[in-house]
This record gives sequence, structure tokens and C-alpha cells, in this order.
Amino acid sequence: MKEFFLWLIPVVGLCALAAMYFWPETETPEPQNVATPAPAPEPVIRHPVESDESVTDSLPPLAESDGVIRDALGPLFGQRLPEFVYLKNIIHRVVATVDNLPRDHVAPQLMPVKPVKGVPVTENSGEGLVLGPRNAARYQAYVRVADAVPTGALVAVYARFYPLFQQQYEKLGYPDGYFNDRAVEVIDHLLATPEVREPLLVTQPRVLYEFADPKLETLSAGQKILLRMGKVHRDKLKSKLRELRQALVSMPAKE
Repeated sequence: MKEFFLWLIPVVGLCALAAMYFWPETETPEPQNVATPAPAPEPVIRHPVESDESVTDSLPPLAESDGVIRDALGPLFGQRLPEFVYLKNIIHRVVATVDNLPRDHVAPQLMPVKPVKGVPVTENSGEGLVLGPRNAARYQAYVRVADAVPTGALVAVYARFYPLFQQQYEKLGYPDGYFNDRAVEVIDHLLATPEVREPLLVTQPRVLYEFADPKLETLSAGQKILLRMGKVHRDKLKSKLRELRQALVSMPAKE
């Protein structure tokens, strides 16, 4: 960028000299009408979340929201909530992870859900290493908990605290963005995870395992997570995601 400006300086100078040379001294250049740029259109919100103003006014500051979020999620997840979910910086973790799932990488230290214990379990097949049923079993407890959480109650908690989610999304670097629209986009992206023939072939070129199929290895972080957990668990989570999407796009408008 610096080189561009250095190149621009002599060009501007030459243009100024040319104007002085070709304009007769007796003439004054006509003023130029400079069109005023049209104001940028307001961002279109596709899936609004209507918040009760009385509830919004009672919300704690974003930095102090962990306690009330934890209390609201407790009845949905039961006593096992701390076993699966990080209870510090909850909203920050949720917003950052949702935004990053369609990307190449999701930072583990920002995820709201604790990692699956152990390492990937591979088996030998005639074609090479595969992710078999024993690896899929590592995700069973997580999928069971996710499937058991009532979608309506979960979305009600989300809607109640939505102003905090939106505030965090703007702080993340999207001052004109709308987090609920992004959440729906990400759900659609995850639902588009391709169906594959199992067991999945993997390679281990270094420390980490990779999918042997280059097309699968280029998928997003979120889609690869769904592939690694196996078809049975993937189908259950996709069904839950469809329920969640329907709830997010059909929340009643404020009267």
C-alpha cells in the first residue's frame, strides 16, 4: 500500500501541471458538479429477534452475564451442564464458535462445549486406516444431551438474552451484522454437510489425522466435525439443527 501512494504522488503532480499548461489564463475552469454518494442502505435483517424492553433493561452487562446464563441453562441440561459446557465467557464462546464453524478452523480455546475425551480411534481396513464405530462412540454422550434439550426452551433462553448475543457479535467485528441471521446461515451450512460412504478413510501425515479424500479435507471445520462423529450421530444432530432453525426463523414478532 505504501508503494501505491509513492507512485500516486508524481501522477497527481503531472496532472496538475498539465491543467495549468492547457488552460488559457483568461479562462476560469467551470466548477464541476460532484455527485454526492448515496448513503449506504441499512442492513436487511432477515430473521429478527424481538426482545421485551422490560427484560432487556434488566439484563446484566455482557461482562457479568455468565451467572444468569448459567442459571437459565441449568434446568435444560441438568446437573451435567459443567461436564459438557464451559461456564466462563459463555456468550463470547457461543458467538465466536458459531461464526467460525463455516471457516477452516475453530479455536478450541473458544468453544463453549468441552472437547470429546481421548484421541480419535482408528481401525485398519483393506484400504487403510478408517474411523469406525468405536470412534463414533466417543460422541454418544454429547449427542444424547443435545438431543434431549427441549428446542423451544433453549430458543426461549436465547431470545431472552439475545441483546447480549448481538452485542458480542458486534464486538467481534460486525457492527452492522445481525447475529441471528448469521446463526441461521451457519445452521444451513452444517445441514449441507455431504453424505459420505463409511467408514471414512483417514491418513496421518503428521500428528493429526486428515481425511484421505482431498474434497472432504477441504470442508469447513464444522462440517468435518459432523463427519467425524459418524452417520448415526450426524443424522440426529442434523434433525436437531432443523428443529432449531425452524424455531429461530419463526419467532413471533413483537406486537
